[in-house]
Amino acid sequence: MFIFKPILRILYLTIICICLLLFVPQANALNDSAVFAGGCFWCLEHDFESLKGVLSVESGYTGGKTIKPTYKNHKGHQEAIKITFDPLEVSFEELLKTYWRNIDPYDGGGQFCDRGDSYRPVIFYKDNSQYDLANNSLINAAEELSASSNNLAVKIERLDEFWEAEDYHQDFAQRNSVKYKFYRYSCGRDQRLDEVWGVNAREGIKWLKKMP
Repeated sequence: MFIFKPILRILYLTIICICLLLFVPQANALNDSAVFAGGCFWCLEHDFESLKGVLSVESGYTGGKTIKPTYKNHKGHQEAIKITFDPLEVSFEELLKTYWRNIDPYDGGGQFCDRGDSYRPVIFYKDNSQYDLANNSLINAAEELSASSNNLAVKIERLDEFWEAEDYHQDFAQRNSVKYKFYRYSCGRDQRLDEVWGVNAREGIKWLKKMP
């Protein structure tokens, strides 16, 4: 009897460990990621953080060849964000909708008051599925704006390596609320978004025409 109880306890713990090994990795494997560049990463990070299904948003650099880029040395890279999301809660298509409504798609020389290659708008894709969806979103955005897709400056490029930015850039809007709000206003970001998208500015879920 005294020997039997420890054996049951060991068996019980073994079953729990097996279940954790089998099911926890599978749950994590369901998570997906998306990488977008659209001007200052402080703003783009803040635009996505509150979306249902978004698990985390990191500011960083990608698109260039510089190894271990920093804020002072990221030549060739764009300021970008990496979104980790639960596709059961929010789809990549919905993230694309939110992305378009938070950028100026006509400006390929930067975004708003931030100028230069580091700030140009790019949708980075990691596989063929994301590539197709990104191209579909470009067509839909052009139709939404009654413009030719050739007149939109957003590029669709293959994702290489995403380098996380310095700690002080992460969650900047939350940790430096006053400074962030002043920067965003003085940069004219929301004013320009209103000019381009009208009442649909910053609204990613409502889309006048459903994406295929």
